[in-house]
This record gives sequence, C-alpha cells and structure tokens, in this order.
Amino acid sequence: MGNVKKTLLSLFVFAASIGYVISQHTGVDFVKTPAVVLNIPSQQPTQTQTTTVIPGKTPAPSTAPPINKSTTPPTKTTPTPTQKTQGQYLDGSYTGSAANAYYGTVQVRVGVQGRKLASVDFLQYPNDRRTSQYINDQAMPLLKQEAIQAQSASVSGVSGATYTSKAFRQSLTDALSQAKNI
Repeated sequence: MGNVKKTLLSLFVFAASIGYVISQHTGVDFVKTPAVVLNIPSQQPTQTQTTTVIPGKTPAPSTAPPINKSTTPPTKTTPTPTQKTQGQYLDGSYTGSAANAYYGTVQVRVGVQGRKLASVDFLQYPNDRRTSQYINDQAMPLLKQEAIQAQSASVSGVSGATYTSKAFRQSLTDALSQAKNI
C-alpha cells in the first residue's frame, strides 16, 4: 500500500510539472481556471475513478487497466528492534588522537554523561590562516552537533571542510573507542 501511495504521489508531482510547463507555453493558468471533479464508478463496485474536467478542455480517455484487488489479506510484518546506540559509553572525559587535516591538526575531547555523548570540544584545529579560521568556524559547530545527535563518529562531512571533517571523524572515533563500555 505504501508503494501505491508513493507512485500516486510521484504521478501527481509529474502531472503538476507537466501542467506548469503547458501553462508557461500556452498562457492558460490551470490554477485559476475552475475545474469540475467527477466521480465515475469503475468496473469494480468498491472503487471510484476520479476525473478532473477543465472547462474548454476535452478530457483524455483513461487507458489505465482496472486495479486488480487480491483476495489474499496482506501479511503483517513485525519490525525488528534496532540496536540503540545511546547509553553505550562510560561516563567521563576522553581525548582522541591528533589527526592530520592537511592544513593543520584536529584533536577532540569528548564528554560522556549519563552514558551518552554529551559534549565535543576541539583541542586543536587548523586556524593559522584566515581561510582555515573561516572554514572551521562554520564547520566545527555542525560537526559537534551531528556527533552528539548521532551518538557516534558516523557523521557526514561538511562541504568545504573535507579535511577537517575527515580528521574530526578520526579523532572522535579514537576518543569514543576509549569511552566504549566493552
């Protein structure tokens, strides 16, 4: 049923896009033109086919085959519990190894409270050039936030801060491996 909804939504978006293109080329504004919605019973008594008729336009005949309803009830699937990554660390402060970020070194210290990653602090980061300062001023808060939200070192890189992002993950991975409850 979810795939049907996705397909219908995709078709709607496609039709809306086509309508927009046609309106741009013909000057007809389909949004402001009143439409009439007709409910036409289909061959199967439990379904209704909806057709929108725009005054002055002839609707195209439907060539879609009738929907085949199966008499077999849908099978229920039980969701598999996912392993929670929260609460997997020992409380304390852990310093990761320094990692090369090409323009300098990145090193982080993590704080774990309540067995969860609570804080990430940059001890070292490239900041001796103006460009490095600018890039890292933008990237560091995003990297910190994403790491705390993910509760792991599985963070996306920040566009424009590729070297810093990679070195951040390396140092963070080291710090979190020390904090692991093994």
